[in-house]
Amino acid sequence: MTKTDKIKLALAFLLLMAGVAGYYYFSDSAPVVRLIIVLAGVAAAAGVAWTAQPGKQFFAFSKESVAETRRVVWPTRKETVQTTGVVFILVVVVALFLWVVDASLMWLVQLLIGQGA
Repeated sequence: MTKTDKIKLALAFLLLMAGVAGYYYFSDSAPVVRLIIVLAGVAAAAGVAWTAQPGKQFFAFSKESVAETRRVVWPTRKETVQTTGVVFILVVVVALFLWVVDASLMWLVQLLIGQGA
């Protein structure tokens, strides 16, 4: 990474922090104004970061990630509901098993220390 890229990324970070600082500085203003200040800081930081080589690589990676997400075969609604149901059933079964183990161990410890029946 070149020195110019480091300066650009530092400036982008400062712009981002300026947006956050502006949010708190204008705490008496309307929430929409404060939101616009933060968004302006984020947009300015993104614009400066995009001009640096690491920023360009990040945006290219993001674009490829979105394209890859579109190629994924997502499960149908029926498959999702069935899988969720199986997970819930297994959670209940494991919870009951752990409860039985815990209660048994508690009973055993109480028996060993003389407090059990």
